[in-house]
Amino acid sequence: MRIHPLVPSLVLLGTLSFTAACSSGPGGPSGSAGASSARPGSTPGPSPVRSIDPSKIKGLEIVSDSSENKSCPFATSYPDVPGAEAMTAAMKKYVERRLAAFRSGSAICQDGTGGADSGELNISHQFLVASGDVLGVRLSTQDPSGAGSGQSATTYWYDGKAGAYRTALGLVADGSRDHFLSALKDRLEGREGVDADSLDDTFSDPASRAAALDDMAFTADGGLRVVFDRGDVAVPPAGAVTLTLPEETVTPWLSAFGKRAQRQAVTPSRSLDLGAPHVPAQAVPTHTASGDDDTDCKKVRCLALTFDDGPAVPETATLLTCLAQYKARATFFTVGQNVAAHPALVRAAARAGNEIGNHSWNHPDLTKLARGQVVSQLNRTSAAIEAATGKAPTLFRPPYGAVDRRVRAATRLSPVLWDVDTEDWKYRDADKVARSVIDKVRRNDVVLMHDIHPTSVAAVPQILRTLTARGYHFVTVSHLRATL
Repeated sequence: MRIHPLVPSLVLLGTLSFTAACSSGPGGPSGSAGASSARPGSTPGPSPVRSIDPSKIKGLEIVSDSSENKSCPFATSYPDVPGAEAMTAAMKKYVERRLAAFRSGSAICQDGTGGADSGELNISHQFLVASGDVLGVRLSTQDPSGAGSGQSATTYWYDGKAGAYRTALGLVADGSRDHFLSALKDRLEGREGVDADSLDDTFSDPASRAAALDDMAFTADGGLRVVFDRGDVAVPPAGAVTLTLPEETVTPWLSAFGKRAQRQAVTPSRSLDLGAPHVPAQAVPTHTASGDDDTDCKKVRCLALTFDDGPAVPETATLLTCLAQYKARATFFTVGQNVAAHPALVRAAARAGNEIGNHSWNHPDLTKLARGQVVSQLNRTSAAIEAATGKAPTLFRPPYGAVDRRVRAATRLSPVLWDVDTEDWKYRDADKVARSVIDKVRRNDVVLMHDIHPTSVAAVPQILRTLTARGYHFVTVSHLRATL
């Protein structure tokens, strides 16, 4: 028996180019050491850098992938910025390697025979500097197959002046490397959990040194914050270790690029220019809904199409154009870090009469988080949605459909699951995705799709065309609820 997620008395249990639109065819305070139990991106601690508005980065795309399967839970994202192709390639290689290892190690991801809880891979991103000719990004990873707590972070740097990708150690001049390492060792020795012999081994071996010193960023006052993952320089129970070298100490040791990165972190320029020969303009549909939806779902067949994990460029723009052509409305359960990057797309979706819901900040399993982390995930995303649209969301879709009493108690948002899962995260085949909807839906169903996948967006014309001919009307989740 199928339990409908819109029946009030029941508990809710459980993403082509724009022109080719629809057609009929981490951490604690600076200078401290400690462990963090927060998942990457979950409950941000004091930021080591100034706040970056990603919507100001021209041509930015967020490359995302995820599942909605609780037995194969993963969500990854990294930015693609025009001009920084070498840096993007490095991040892509890292993410694809971690995702491939995760999926190959999970039977359910392969053949559907895995256990109910295989652990979650989550890779999220944070901009450190996006100013002048300097770009800095941190990727934070939670991987159940990783060492220790499975949490790690790596910073990636791009030198627009030289047209080159830099690792974190590229911030330090080669001739000053020994002084830099000695200063770090002096501050680490004597700390609880730090073994001097192990520290010597880590810093003397080039590979170990590079792996340990892969997360460095400048504070707003010019200091250099160095974060060692759990187990890098101390015994695992000691957790992650953070050091901050003040500006006056670290500046003489910086490379030419490091000094420019430091300067842009302290006094950001108004724009970012990495020397890209062409920066594409983001296409934003301009359709405006003529008024409120007056569809009576008690009298006609209704269907609620929902799209998770966006907005995405250019997929969401393509989808919005397609929906407008059929006078169809949908619900977009958006990820906060993507809303922050592309608020104009979210605004366009709302203007066209679609509903904007909350899908957390970076797609973690909310049932695995502390209450404060759940609150942060949802509140940050709601704030980004309201900033983009002028209206706060009332609905949220828990990542992987994972919701429990504790998550419900942490928010006033109403959870929404689905009746029909297209599994479009797994099957990147437009026709297969379309058939999974056309062949399975019944009146008043809620359908799960993702607007981050071109194949999913490409499936929508066939869905709209076929089901419109069958008398279906496409409405938002809230409209469906209100009229049943």
